[in-house]
Amino acid sequence: MEIKTIFSPDAAEPVAFAAAELSAYLGRMLAGEKGAVTISLGVRPDQDPGLPDWFSVKLKGTEGFIVGNRSGSVLLGAYDCLRRLGCRFLAPGKVGEVVPTITRKELMLKYEHRASFYHRGVCIEGANSRENVLDFIDWLPKTGYNSFFLQFKSPYIFYARWYEHRGNPLRGPESFALEDALAWMEEAEREMKRRGLLLHKVGHGWTGEALGCVAQSWDADPEPLRQDKRPLAALVDGVRDLYKGVPANTNLCFHHGEAVDAFAALVTEYARANPNTDYLHVWLADAYNNVCECEGCQKTTPSDQYVELLNEIDRRLTAEGFGTKIVFLLYQELLWPPIKARLTNPGRFVLMFAPISRTFEQSYQVEKKLPAIPAYVRNQITLPTSLSENLAFLRGWQKHFQGDGFVYDYPLGRAHYGDFGYMKLARVISGDVKQLEVLGLNGYISCQELRAGLPSFFPNYVLGRTLTDVSVGVNQLMEEYFSAAYGKDWPAVADFLFQLSNLSSTDYVNGKGDRLDENIAAWMEAIRELCLDFAPTLDAHRNQAGWATPFWRVLDYHREYVLKLSRTLRQLARGEEKKAGDSWQAFRDLICEKELDFQLWLDVYRVLEVTENYTGFRPEKP
Repeated sequence: MEIKTIFSPDAAEPVAFAAAELSAYLGRMLAGEKGAVTISLGVRPDQDPGLPDWFSVKLKGTEGFIVGNRSGSVLLGAYDCLRRLGCRFLAPGKVGEVVPTITRKELMLKYEHRASFYHRGVCIEGANSRENVLDFIDWLPKTGYNSFFLQFKSPYIFYARWYEHRGNPLRGPESFALEDALAWMEEAEREMKRRGLLLHKVGHGWTGEALGCVAQSWDADPEPLRQDKRPLAALVDGVRDLYKGVPANTNLCFHHGEAVDAFAALVTEYARANPNTDYLHVWLADAYNNVCECEGCQKTTPSDQYVELLNEIDRRLTAEGFGTKIVFLLYQELLWPPIKARLTNPGRFVLMFAPISRTFEQSYQVEKKLPAIPAYVRNQITLPTSLSENLAFLRGWQKHFQGDGFVYDYPLGRAHYGDFGYMKLARVISGDVKQLEVLGLNGYISCQELRAGLPSFFPNYVLGRTLTDVSVGVNQLMEEYFSAAYGKDWPAVADFLFQLSNLSSTDYVNGKGDRLDENIAAWMEAIRELCLDFAPTLDAHRNQAGWATPFWRVLDYHREYVLKLSRTLRQLARGEEKKAGDSWQAFRDLICEKELDFQLWLDVYRVLEVTENYTGFRPEKP
C-alpha cells in the first residue's frame, strides 16, 4: 500500500520527520494491502504551544490527519497513533520494536489528547556509546517523552566511561577524546531538534569553571588550583582549595564579588553562544557539607546567596535581551529555602526539586501535615530520606516561588539495581507521577542510566506513558508491554518479576540501612529458589520463534545475573564479607564477559560502581 503524506513546504523539521516515520511504519504494517492512504500533518495555529503537548488524530480508511500545538507534538501524535494501531516500542533501537500487520479497515481512529504534564524527560547518566545516546533520543518521543538533558557543557564523561571501558578489566580503552564528545553532542542535539525535543543543558560544572578549571566530569583535576583563583574557592576547614581535588564538587565563596561575577559571566556567555538551549540549568557544587565558612558567608545562607546569584544572572540576561529559561535546583544545602532573598523575575526561572536521598520503597505520600524543616547548620547537614521530610523542603520553597517546576528524580539512577524485577519501581514511578499535580509540579525528569533495561525497560515505559496520560494504570501498561514482549506466556513472566521485586530492596543496594540484615539474607535465599524454579519456563521457549527476539534471551541472562548478585547480597547481609567479596568478583566476571552481548540492557560500569561504593562490597584489589 502506498502511504502519502501532505504537509506545508515550510513546515518545521519535526513535522517532516513525523511524515517520514508514518510512511515507514504504516508501509510495513499495511504491506499486504492495495491502494493508498493520504495523511495530512501540521501545526494548529489556534492551539497554545506553551501548554503541554496536544495532538488530534483522525484516520478513516483511505485518508486522515494528525495535527498538534507545536511541531514536536505532531510527531508525538504520530507515534501515539501507531501505538493505538498496535506498534510497541519496548526498548531503544530497532530491536525494541514490535510492528504488527494490519488491514486498511483497522485505520479507524478519531481522538485528541493533551499531555498531562509539560516536562517529560530523561537526563543522561552512566556509560554510553554514541549509538546508545542516538537510539535513546529516537526512543523518547515513541514513549511520550518530550525532553532530554545533556549534563555538563558536554556529556564527555558519559561517553568516556564506555569508550575507556571503565570497570571492565577484560576490555582495553578505545580511541576517544573530548573532540569526539563535542562532535557527538552536536549530532545528538541535531537529532533532538529533528524530533522537536526540548534541550536541557549543563547543570554541573559551573563552580569549577569559575575557578579556571575544566569541569566536564566528577574526575579529580591533576593540576593544583591556581593561586589567583584560591580566594574565590569556598573556605572549608580553614583551606580554600578544590574539594577533594574535584572542580565540579567545589563550592565558591559567594561573599567574594569576583566569584559571583565570574559565575554570572560564564552563564551569560554560554546563553549567548547556545541559543538552541531550551532550559539552561544553573547549579552549584555536586557535594555537600563543603560550603564556604568565611565570616561573610556565615552571615547568610547558601540558598540566600544562590537566589542573589540567580538574580544577577537574570539581570545580565535581561540586559542582553535573552529570554533563556533558567532551571534552579533544590538539592543538598539548597533544599533549605532562603530566609530573605527572593527571585526578582520569577517568570525566567523553573524550579527543579531533586530529592536524591529519598527512599524508593514507596511513592510520594502527600500528608496533610508535613514535618518541620530542621534548622540549617552549616556543613553539618543530614540529607532527608523519608518522603515527608523531602516534601517539607519543597513546600518551604513553594511558599516563595509559585512558578513552573518539575521533579528531578533517581529511581533508575542506582536504586533500580536493588529491584531485581523492576516491577516495584514501575509502581513507585506510576504512583509518583500521579502525585505531581498535588505537589504543584508540572512534570518529571529522570536522572538515570540510559541502559536500564535488565530485565526490561518497563519502568521507563511506565514513566513516559504516565506523564503523557496520568489516568493510565500500571496494570494496563504491564499487559501492553509484556504481551508484546513475551506473547501468550507474558503472565508467567510478569508473575516471576513481581515475586522478585517483592523480595528485593532498593534501599539496601542503595546503601540505606544496616549491612547486617537477616531479612535481606532470607529474601536473597528465596530469590535463588525463584530463579531455579523459573528455569523450566525459559527452557520451554528456547526453540520457539520468540527466542529470535531479544526479550526471552535477555530474561534468560537476567536470571543468571540475579543468581550471582543475590548470592553476594545474601553473604553481605550475613556479615560474610570475604565470601561476599569473592562472590562479587564472580558476579563482575559474568557481566564483564557478557557485556557486549547485552550492552543495550545493562550498564556494567554503573552496576559495579553502585554495588562497590553504595552497597558495600569490598572486593580484593589486584
